Amino acid sequence: QVQVVESGGGLVQPGGSLRLSCAASGSIFSINAMGWFRQAPGKPRELAARITSGGMTYYADSVKGRFTISRDNAKNTVYLQMDSLKPEDTAVYYCHVQSGANFWGQGTQVTVSS
Repeated sequence: QVQVVESGGGLVQPGGSLRLSCAASGSIFSINAMGWFRQAPGKPRELAARITSGGMTYYADSVKGRFTISRDNAKNTVYLQMDSLKPEDTAVYYCHVQSGANFWGQGTQVTVSS
C-alpha cells in the first residue's frame, strides 16, 4: 500500500509565495518521477511541474519562471516553491507519484486572492 500526503496549501495574496510538500511512503521500491498537477473549478486537471529521479524538470508555460520543483530522493519527497502567485493559480494541487503504477495525493487547496 502506498500513501501520498500533501501539505502547504492555503490562502495567499497576489504576488505572494507558498511552498507545497508531498511525501510518499509505503510499498514504493523505485520512483521514476514525481510531480504536481492542478485543477481549477470547471477546468480539467493539468500538469504544472514534474521532476524525474535524475533531476530533469518540466514546467507548464503558465508557471515557468515562477514555480520551482525539487525533490529529496532519500525521503521520497517532492516540493513545489510557488512565487509571484496570480489569481489564476487558484486550484486544488495534487501530488503525483510515478512508480510503475500511478499514485495520487488527496489534494491541497491553493487560493490566490486579495
